[in-house]
Amino acid sequence: MNTDTTSANEKYILVAVATGDEDAAWDSLDELADLLDTAGGTVSCQVVQNLDHPDRATYIGKGKALELREMVSIQEADGIICDDELSASQMRNLSELTDTKVIDRTTLILDIFASHAKTREGRLQVEIAQQKYRYARLRGMGEALSRLGAGIGTRGPGETKLETDRRVIQKRISKLSDEIEAMKRARDTARKKRSDSPLPAAAIVGYTNAGKSTLLNRLTGSDMLSEDKLFATLDPTTRAALLPDGQKVLFTDTVGFINKLPHNLVDAFRSTLEEAGYADIILHVIDASDPQAEMHRKVVYDTLRDLDISGRPVITVWNKADLISKDEVFRDFDSDASVRISARTGEGIGDLCETVAKILRENRIFIDKIIPYSEAALVARIRTAGQLISEEYEENGIHVRAYVPASMNIH
Repeated sequence: MNTDTTSANEKYILVAVATGDEDAAWDSLDELADLLDTAGGTVSCQVVQNLDHPDRATYIGKGKALELREMVSIQEADGIICDDELSASQMRNLSELTDTKVIDRTTLILDIFASHAKTREGRLQVEIAQQKYRYARLRGMGEALSRLGAGIGTRGPGETKLETDRRVIQKRISKLSDEIEAMKRARDTARKKRSDSPLPAAAIVGYTNAGKSTLLNRLTGSDMLSEDKLFATLDPTTRAALLPDGQKVLFTDTVGFINKLPHNLVDAFRSTLEEAGYADIILHVIDASDPQAEMHRKVVYDTLRDLDISGRPVITVWNKADLISKDEVFRDFDSDASVRISARTGEGIGDLCETVAKILRENRIFIDKIIPYSEAALVARIRTAGQLISEEYEENGIHVRAYVPASMNIH
């Protein structure tokens, strides 16, 4: 994988088309700027073009494209990044009119994923998304693809050259799909083994940079990478933690969501995000200090619906409380509970743990029975997977009072 092709201080002009809400377009460009920063580039300037709809030939219109050509020359920019996914013809035409490198939001996000994925499965997921994207754009790219050269937008598992036959890419996609499917089967087997002695699981989801990794570190005492950048971590990480009531829980940090997430990437990362679908509870982390918090909240719920993840209790975790007024009120009517915390300072973590314990307990059954000494191993399973209230050693066996998962079938 080639991840060292970014030139120092690559500068880009960021461009968006506003089809109604110009403020939303500027907000989206600000996020695109954060993505560019994560990829290692810098913003030369930002441009919004107001149109009824994106121009089918050039995205922004020929006149604005010619203006951009002058801006690129004056500001000595290395290229242009468009805030939407471009068709092959749009990218080719815009590149020809501006005489510079043109990439789109999808390419930039794929580039970030290529440089941040650490596990073998993560790298395979990125490659298959990139190959599908390139496959759809091989025809008609012409000079536009050759302009990409090196730098941002070209990282990943090797550059696909124009002369590469489409059948070669199809064959590679098929091979990658087989490898990913094999990994999925192995993960399903491991998950089934976990269900034989079930520990409750909580999936941490949220918009990228909401503080999910910091929360996982705070809850479990781990030292997972946590940076103030979009998509600082991609590969799902699972750690165990003990709640104050003695219940042991597995917390999994998942890849962050983002607005306009490339369709191919949603499909490719479905297997890594599906942990949320198997969790007993979902912690939806929101950066309460972000002015776009409501939009981010909706993006996460929309993505979860796209992934067919539903029917799980959701706790909305309003993070970064140390950055906002204590009088500010936050509500999420789509969740089962809300907690206000600061993963950085630890504020509210106790309340969050109590809320998790309460919801888990509501989804378990209470047992009060004597377990024969010949079945003492069952008590060990209860200690691991359930919440043991008390155990007393009596003449006929071990008297246990506990909350256990219904799947343990203890009556």
